[in-house]
Amino acid sequence: MHAVRLEPGLEIDDFVLEEKLHKGGMATLWRVRRKTAGPATSGAAGNADALLMKLPILGDHNDPAAIVGFEVEQMIMPKLTGIHVPRFIASGDFTAQPYIVMELISGSSLRARFDEAPLPMDEVVAIGTKVANALHDLHRQHVIHLDIKPSNVMFRKSGEAILVDFGLSRHDMMPDLLAEEFRLPLGTGPYIAPEQVLNIRNDPRSDLYALGVLMYHLATGERPLGNPTSIRGLRRRLWRDPLPPRAINPKVPPWLQEVILHCLEVHPDARYSTAAQIAFDLQNPEQITLTARADKARRDSLGVVMRRWFKSIGMEAMPEQSAVRQLARAPIIMVAIDIEHGSEALADTLRRTTLRILQTEPDARLACVTVQKTNRIGMDEVVDRHGQNIHVKHLAGLKHWARPLGLDPAKLTFHVLEAPDPAAAIIDYAAVNAVDHIVIGSRGSSALRRYLGSVSSQVVALADCTVTVVKSAGSA
Repeated sequence: MHAVRLEPGLEIDDFVLEEKLHKGGMATLWRVRRKTAGPATSGAAGNADALLMKLPILGDHNDPAAIVGFEVEQMIMPKLTGIHVPRFIASGDFTAQPYIVMELISGSSLRARFDEAPLPMDEVVAIGTKVANALHDLHRQHVIHLDIKPSNVMFRKSGEAILVDFGLSRHDMMPDLLAEEFRLPLGTGPYIAPEQVLNIRNDPRSDLYALGVLMYHLATGERPLGNPTSIRGLRRRLWRDPLPPRAINPKVPPWLQEVILHCLEVHPDARYSTAAQIAFDLQNPEQITLTARADKARRDSLGVVMRRWFKSIGMEAMPEQSAVRQLARAPIIMVAIDIEHGSEALADTLRRTTLRILQTEPDARLACVTVQKTNRIGMDEVVDRHGQNIHVKHLAGLKHWARPLGLDPAKLTFHVLEAPDPAAAIIDYAAVNAVDHIVIGSRGSSALRRYLGSVSSQVVALADCTVTVVKSAGSA
């Protein structure tokens, strides 16, 4: 392969360079157009002009890891789909001119927002939620990003977060070329998770640590553990905890400090289990069970740090892990309970079915949901004929239903949805909160329900997750 001078008008395969957008240490980014229109253009990127070409910078003094990382990105990007990643168009290999062509994102990078940190807390929460949703979608596709940082997070004009630059990523189903060839930590200093320092690259919770760093920085204006540039500096995160966010910015609410420090736990097992669980808490702060993290005002004592130092030795022998395996261990389960019209027999059957599912999923989160049906037009009564607030009454009913389960309060939440269409409310809640499994009761059959369609049948037909329909013993 001969070096090619890159300039506007140069043709590379089916693409024409138009404008250089960015030059970094490892690659240059060019806006390009396709020479010949075709189905790949209209179907993948939307129009011929919205294309970006990434070309590695090659030379005698280039970092070999950058070359391997470009190969990794060429390998992984064609496998990715969905709104949270750039749409892949084409690639060229190293026998001629290596490149990747993808959708050109017209939105903004998260990097610019860090110059204005600390941000208002509602904006920190909104950004954290969007990035968590993007990470969950990526992990469901067998990929761990391993280089989450501000410049690798962009936003579509419609608001969704997009993750870019998969040069350090790992795919569960593909060879990990970087782990095979290199033994030094790979990533960006402030955002590398403790286990990454030990070259452990198979745990999706490493991305959750990086998300915690992002939220910490956005909420305080500072990085939790600075910007280390040496292996020795990086290793300190194996035993050293950050100053709590509220000690820097008192405007950080206790529940948000709880979430951020939960993400930044040194050992992966002490962090959130999945990105979906982070997004769930950020969207339901009133349901978060506060621990000592929420009130923490200073770093851990020397004794705690020393115990963590000894424990860090065992992190080098962590069990085999993968993105999809971790998600399977920690689903979000939603049980839909008809508090107003359901029978005690059905409630008991729902309880037994839910408990049986939870026993096989030790890290699961359970969301107990009921729908308070409202009118499509007109005002609704807020109290019943006995003067009780209907919403509060339904909430109490959910807690009464769940009490016999004996679950850890930190893994249990309660939600009263107010909507004219119960099935639509359940389906929408499941989609927004990345629910993996819905358990819903059915009150049997009747001529009217068969004609109109029951709530459970609509949920089965339209929900984008597993649905278990439960009937009480003896129901038709």
